[in-house]
Amino acid sequence: MKTHYYLGWFNHFFPENLARVLQGDITDRKSLAMISSNPSIYEDNGATERSWFDQAGIMFDEYHLINYRVQKKEAQTTIQHASVIFLLGGDILKLNSFLKEYELSDVIKNSSAVVMGASAGAINMSAKWLCSKSFGDKVETNSVYDGIGLDNISVLSHFDLENNMELVQSELSFLSEEIDIYASNKDCALRVKGDKIDVIGNVYLLSHSKIQKLDETL
Repeated sequence: MKTHYYLGWFNHFFPENLARVLQGDITDRKSLAMISSNPSIYEDNGATERSWFDQAGIMFDEYHLINYRVQKKEAQTTIQHASVIFLLGGDILKLNSFLKEYELSDVIKNSSAVVMGASAGAINMSAKWLCSKSFGDKVETNSVYDGIGLDNISVLSHFDLENNMELVQSELSFLSEEIDIYASNKDCALRVKGDKIDVIGNVYLLSHSKIQKLDETL
């Protein structure tokens, strides 16, 4: 049964309940493959995200960072053999382009690894997502992008949701008629395992233009 984690952002470390569930889900710890969302900026090395695992006591034998320093074929092979695949936070559009250019989406979908994403990474894991100036994206017109499509949901992650509820609802209302949208801010996570969706932190579901806060389940 495949396990996917859609994360917000963590100012410090994984919350205790998230760390506990990850400990149980990540039993194979041979390698962590981190996919950069700023692949041409080599200083963006995933150190913050890696520190979350360290704090939770989840260590790997090997750590791999996939960016433009890595050849396309090598990147695909690294992902195929990874125990955990982590799509890093950063630039949502650059990550989307990088996944297409390196043909990584199908490799990730076919993997039996635990797949995780934070912020921009989580958004690109979803089936579809709205790129909007209102959400801080550097675009003039709104567009719906295809993500990897690990699950048939859309994700808005790491956005100042509580102070912009009306904006979020108006921007995403049309897309919510087609697909369920899970919106969250910091210190939140969505765990999808088979058909079961678990919630950590303040996560909201926008479906058919109606928004509701979900109860924590972990």
